[in-house]
Amino acid sequence: MSWALFATSGPIAKAVMVAGWSPAAVTVARIGVAAAVLVPAVAVVRPQALKFRRGDLWTLGGYGVLGVAGVQLLFFVAVQRIPIGLAMVLVNLAPALVALWSQFVRRTRLPRRAWYGIGLALTGLALVAQVWQGARLDLVGIAAALGSALCSAGYFLIGEYGASRHDPLGMTAIGLTIGAILLAVFTPPWSLPVGPLTASAALGNLRTPVWSALLVLAVAATVLPYLTGLHALRQLPASASATLALVEPLVAALLAWALLGQALGPIQIGGAVIILIGATLVQLNLPEHALARSPNLA
Repeated sequence: MSWALFATSGPIAKAVMVAGWSPAAVTVARIGVAAAVLVPAVAVVRPQALKFRRGDLWTLGGYGVLGVAGVQLLFFVAVQRIPIGLAMVLVNLAPALVALWSQFVRRTRLPRRAWYGIGLALTGLALVAQVWQGARLDLVGIAAALGSALCSAGYFLIGEYGASRHDPLGMTAIGLTIGAILLAVFTPPWSLPVGPLTASAALGNLRTPVWSALLVLAVAATVLPYLTGLHALRQLPASASATLALVEPLVAALLAWALLGQALGPIQIGGAVIILIGATLVQLNLPEHALARSPNLA
């Protein structure tokens, strides 16, 4: 559910950009509105979820900086400089990075079939993204995409650690707030285009004001997936969650076809099937003890 909800952000953000917003402005508005909606709600409904000790600041800061701002900001830099298909593949190296962490830092030996599943899922992703179309070498763009992959791996590992100790509502609220503050440094809120807020954004046959599309983007495609993601990390190891995240571009492609008329070709459909096979292979071949909640990052 988390990654299906994350996938809705692509078509919605695209509709807002067509209406006159830049990718950076959409990202800042998305995270900022998400924090502005969630923090007061948690303060009223479950105020104790916002109580943390001083020792928790490193976990919260890492989650907000890496899992929220870092992933978003570096991916934005990457897609400006390299084809989005190549950026998607590089960013989704996160499952392999998490698996390497589990193998060499946690000393959790992953079966060979689990590695085959990760390889299959990444291959399927490359087919869905069609990375061979218009690929060009840009070291800054590639470095940004790889940095986003590292931040994404940090999201899973820190999220797994924090979810076992803190209320997901409070951790998500603080993480989004930290991410919003960091993103605002690069794109100040006063630089956002206020005029196009009342412009019309098109999602298939539906036309809606930009402000309402941004609200849906903040709540349904940001708050809810971050919350459900932390709940999942309470029950699943980071390696399994990271591999299941490869379903996101598949769902995004299906939504782009349904809402924006961007059809999938035979190669992309084949890639989607390979992604699902690879993710299933990983899930079925994780060691029994890896499915228990991890007590710490190491």
